[in-house]
Amino acid sequence: MDNKAQMSAELLLLFGTLIIILMISMVFIAGENELNVAMAAARNGAIEGLAASSSGIYPIDTYREYSNSKTGLLYPYSVEIVNVSYAELGEDMNYDKKWIQFTVYAKTSDRFDNDELVSIGDRINYNLRKSVAISFNTTQATNKLYNPVFSPHYVFTTANVKWV
Repeated sequence: MDNKAQMSAELLLLFGTLIIILMISMVFIAGENELNVAMAAARNGAIEGLAASSSGIYPIDTYREYSNSKTGLLYPYSVEIVNVSYAELGEDMNYDKKWIQFTVYAKTSDRFDNDELVSIGDRINYNLRKSVAISFNTTQATNKLYNPVFSPHYVFTTANVKWV
């Protein structure tokens, strides 16, 4: 009878240790999963922003502005997303969360001036941030430009689009 009790105690110790290891691992896995969801949403949002810009779909105020000063942006054009990456910039003291900044690398023809490239980049970044906010269901926690965007453990911003 004593051997059976000893085996049960060893089995309980083994299961207890495995449960503790699993719980510790879940913390790290959850953080990585959150970044993976954010990165996937960022890529989708950048492509969505590019599609909206490429097809010339604009809000009425933006259309009026482009009609007066940036007529080249009203017609479909060729822009390609080369890469979307992120950098961890440390702890954001205002929100007590880790600060992540996305950077989009894109390329296009030489027919756009710098001001027009900034407008295209702004549309890409806006849609990127909006997509991340929708993914984490935090659209009500940010402003109308979705800057910054929040998740449970991170605060997300975007850098200007880098044109290569």
